[in-house]
Amino acid sequence: MQRRHLLKTCAVVAAGGAAAVLSGCGFELRKEPEYHFKTLALKGFIPHSPLSQELRRQVQRSTLKLLEDPNRADVVLEIEREVRDKTSVATTTAGQITEWQLRLQLDYSLRTAGGEVLLPRTELRLTRDMNYSESAALAKEQEEASLQKAMQVEAVGLLLRRLAAVRLPA
Repeated sequence: MQRRHLLKTCAVVAAGGAAAVLSGCGFELRKEPEYHFKTLALKGFIPHSPLSQELRRQVQRSTLKLLEDPNRADVVLEIEREVRDKTSVATTTAGQITEWQLRLQLDYSLRTAGGEVLLPRTELRLTRDMNYSESAALAKEQEEASLQKAMQVEAVGLLLRRLAAVRLPA
């Protein structure tokens, strides 16, 4: 009984010590980005693109207002290229694929409604490797969809953090 009480006390002290160390090092959870503009327009997305839908969803959670008319927005995000592909990385001697590489490529630029370039053409590339087995094809199909979704969410997060770093010219 005393041993259990001693272990419990040690665990509480250790947790308190860890909290004190983390608070002293400047650790802070990531916050929503703060933008230096109020309105954003999206241009060049493929109609009903999963990436544009995720971007719209994330922007609605933020302080930004999404406008359809690029001429009225403070900032216009122009997508020049959005490509998803899948390449075989490893095969067996019989020619069966054992590993895929999933890729998401996004080229974009940022400008004001007046045409002033805020960010020149920027390339965003994400890749994920995925093992594959014919015997688990259905499960691997679901894993691929999950990895594609994760890359999409990560790409939008990176894009929004880059937008937060942009300042409008005075």
